[in-house]
Amino acid sequence: MHKTDLTDWRPEDDAFWNSTGKKIAYRNLWLSVPALLCGFAIWGMWGIITVQMLNLGFPFTQAELFTLTAIAGLSGATMRIPASFLIRLAGGRNTIFLTTAMLLAPAIGTGIVLQHKDWPLWAFQLMALWSGVGGGNFASSMSNISTFFPKRLQGTALGLNAGLGNFGVTTMQIVIPLVMTVGLLGSVGGEPMTLVKDSGWILGKIVAGTPTWIQNAGFAWVLSLVPLSVLCWFGMNNLTTVSPAIGGTVPAFLKIIWLYTLSFVPAGLGLYLYLPKPTGLGVLNMWLAMPLIVVSTLMVMKLTAFGTMKDNIARQFAIFGNKHTWSMTLLYIVTFGSFIGFSMALPLSITVIFGISHVPDANGVLQHTLKNPNAVSALTYAWIGPFVGALVRPVGGWISDKVGGSIVTQVISAVMVGASVWVGQVMLQAYQSATPEVYFSTFMWLFIVLFTASGIGNGSTFRTIGVIFDRQQAGPVLGWTSAIAAYGAFIAPVVIGAQIKAGTPQTAMTGFAIFYALCLVLNWWFYLRANAYVKNP
Repeated sequence: MHKTDLTDWRPEDDAFWNSTGKKIAYRNLWLSVPALLCGFAIWGMWGIITVQMLNLGFPFTQAELFTLTAIAGLSGATMRIPASFLIRLAGGRNTIFLTTAMLLAPAIGTGIVLQHKDWPLWAFQLMALWSGVGGGNFASSMSNISTFFPKRLQGTALGLNAGLGNFGVTTMQIVIPLVMTVGLLGSVGGEPMTLVKDSGWILGKIVAGTPTWIQNAGFAWVLSLVPLSVLCWFGMNNLTTVSPAIGGTVPAFLKIIWLYTLSFVPAGLGLYLYLPKPTGLGVLNMWLAMPLIVVSTLMVMKLTAFGTMKDNIARQFAIFGNKHTWSMTLLYIVTFGSFIGFSMALPLSITVIFGISHVPDANGVLQHTLKNPNAVSALTYAWIGPFVGALVRPVGGWISDKVGGSIVTQVISAVMVGASVWVGQVMLQAYQSATPEVYFSTFMWLFIVLFTASGIGNGSTFRTIGVIFDRQQAGPVLGWTSAIAAYGAFIAPVVIGAQIKAGTPQTAMTGFAIFYALCLVLNWWFYLRANAYVKNP
């Protein structure tokens, strides 16, 4: 009979691992992967939804549509902060089951609001905020899987979980355009809208006038979330060696709901101060709003914890006293922050840069309002980069287990410096051209290089964290670093969107390149120089 709570767990003991542990660990991994995949799909879906909202003639500006993607990104990043502590507090099986089931709310809610073009912007922003639950799930999922495997397999196991889970971005970018073309749920799923502009997906062009069920972008995930939740409940395990004070299923659920609900408060408040009127006050810029949200989330968690949860959170806050927590946070921003940020920003960037002919008027001033007759469809190509990045993640973990994580991180950082500068110049050339499509091939190949490097680097940073930190701290560190890196999903759409609007898209990419270069030096200083703190972990 399947035992839910395991009291004996010794993955570093070869005899135990080969006789008992290996089978259990891999069962939890293979259930974790599809659950995480759906989380990524729900979190990232606004990157595709906004493109189709533009094609369907929703009454919002490009800037307002970029905010929907950014809000989902910020919310998901913020929810990773409490999620990184959930495994120790509530147990792996309890956490993965409930947080997967929670995805049903934003999936159904998004399907409802998308049926109403006339609803105010804040209704869509609320659903984007709620979709952050999917982003938060990554931190708890990675924390959970890290506890099941021995140190020698950390890079491989975490690379598989994250890499295959990250296919949620690609899956979403392929599935959503497809399900929008059919009445998936019949009369229950609502009536279609009519495309105002040509659209497309990987099999070709969808012309204006085609009936489109945009609400299926949310509703479609219900079909997978329900059976997945059931499988997680009956197939996964809690490790009492890692989660000693679960206190039962109901108390575990209450802890999860309590911490996740709390994280919405600072995220919502920070967004209210950041977003322009009429949705918010617009009194803070992005670089002030993010630290405010992070610090206030941590403070809210610490001040509102009670009972055994209070002691557990206090113990896990010890990671902030370790300098490697901060170095690995920055290095993880290079890898995962870039991956998720570019995934969120790329679809709308393709639409805006390559879907419009940029021609000078009589005074030589560029006009960016004419539809490009040779427009490139974002829905046809945007999935390729995230697909490649997710595909190579396990490879990055495997290579890092063989040669060391920091060497791999150093190589991919250098590649990302060069590719970022180059793609920025290509974006500028396209933006200033009456025929921007001639630059698209180079643009896309460079972004594939960026996604490949960031994917390999994800595997290497997982490996490094698994080696540096002990079993009690590795999970919370993975969760914390992934939370901060996930703000890339907020930063990239905002920065790239603003620079495209200003006519200087290359500035955004040059800024990213400078950051990558600084982190290259940081990685060398901490882990590769002669007297490194830890040599090539």
